Amino acid sequence: MSRPRFVHLQVHSEYSVVDGLIRIDDLVARLAGTGMAAAALTEQCNLFSLVKFYQAAERRGVKPIIGADLYLAPQAGVGRRTRITCLVENLDGYRTLTRLLSRAYIEGSREGQPEIAREWLQAANTGLILLAGGREGDIGHLLLAGQMAEAERLAHAWQADLGERFCLAITRTGRAGEEEYLRAAVPLAARLGIPLVATNDVRFLAAADFSAHEARVCI
Repeated sequence: MSRPRFVHLQVHSEYSVVDGLIRIDDLVARLAGTGMAAAALTEQCNLFSLVKFYQAAERRGVKPIIGADLYLAPQAGVGRRTRITCLVENLDGYRTLTRLLSRAYIEGSREGQPEIAREWLQAANTGLILLAGGREGDIGHLLLAGQMAEAERLAHAWQADLGERFCLAITRTGRAGEEEYLRAAVPLAARLGIPLVATNDVRFLAAADFSAHEARVCI
């Protein structure tokens, strides 16, 4: 059996508008050049880049994984908007995600940002794999606030809805709160049998692009 290989599962391109600089052709060229077998493009609340990414990846022999990063509306015990990543498992999952995104813009827009409700995902999650959004997710928020029992209750609830299609995302990029989140999330995942998925919030391809990305976010 071959060893598992790391692939990026949280990448934003220029199609995320205010939260990404990467051009699709440059992304796929870098993936192919480094021998990465697959990658997920998870734009912020949209699927605008889907067709271009899929076609470019297919041409270069890279497996395109479709998904989106979504804002989750405040819920019981979590009084703030949090993040979650939805990855498409199959055609049913693509249809589920398109409906969720449409509903977010039609029904869930708040302060200019589309949101989804947790109840929507409870009712319709066929074909989706969910990655709890690390330190920016609902469980991460509770863990960093020291609310361990509430975090475990919420993790149980997500697990009941999605089973093995619910995972905890972990990152180690040196940002504030990451190590504290890791020290709490790893034991929680072990206790409940929740899969852990290593991710990295990719917004640009070269370190020299950081200032340009920050300027775009500020604008």
